[in-house]
Amino acid sequence: MPLAKIAIASFDVDAQKSFTPLCPEELPVAGGDQIGAELNYMASLAGHRIGSKDVHTPHAPWVVSRHSDMLQPTGLAHADVTWVNHCVPGTEGFTLLDELPAPYDYDYFVWKGVEPELHPYGACYHDLHDKLSTGVIEYLKTRGVLRVIVGGLALDYCVKTTALQLLKAGLAVVLHLPACRAITPEGGLDAVNQLLTAGAVITRTREELTATLALSDLYD
Repeated sequence: MPLAKIAIASFDVDAQKSFTPLCPEELPVAGGDQIGAELNYMASLAGHRIGSKDVHTPHAPWVVSRHSDMLQPTGLAHADVTWVNHCVPGTEGFTLLDELPAPYDYDYFVWKGVEPELHPYGACYHDLHDKLSTGVIEYLKTRGVLRVIVGGLALDYCVKTTALQLLKAGLAVVLHLPACRAITPEGGLDAVNQLLTAGAVITRTREELTATLALSDLYD
């Protein structure tokens, strides 16, 4: 039989305006402002809705003032490269896309990157060594969730890493591509290939997603 809805969760990873053209001075991802409806569709198929946000101080040691200075090694253990300011509380970029619920209305919500020297990508751990759990894996397992539908921003960083963490924890993962955008096409393709190798299922349409969840042999 198909998996019961209560055993499925959807995960909106960092679907914040900072990662869209709505905030061009931050980390705009082309089309990042167009995924809200697909994230909501994912949630309609799940019994639990999970979300996450980046939360960063503008004074973090990895912050640089120019985009041309990004992606340089920092020498920090848990913030590998430099980035411009993004997702600062109280700014427009910190907010979720308008189509999405408020954080309080999710079943479980993660804020990550609060510590200035920690800049994690995945939403399952606060650090880059997967030591300090955010509690989301524990939440999913205690509620009997077996499969997680993942989307958000950006595919080649936080979405990919979150999905890999969920897979490593023994959860089945469906990456719904229409609910994701990548910083670069190459990065997006590499993320998809990594996730396929790790055992994720990739869906490219709503019909594929619905059919994937209905296939009983995926849960044997």
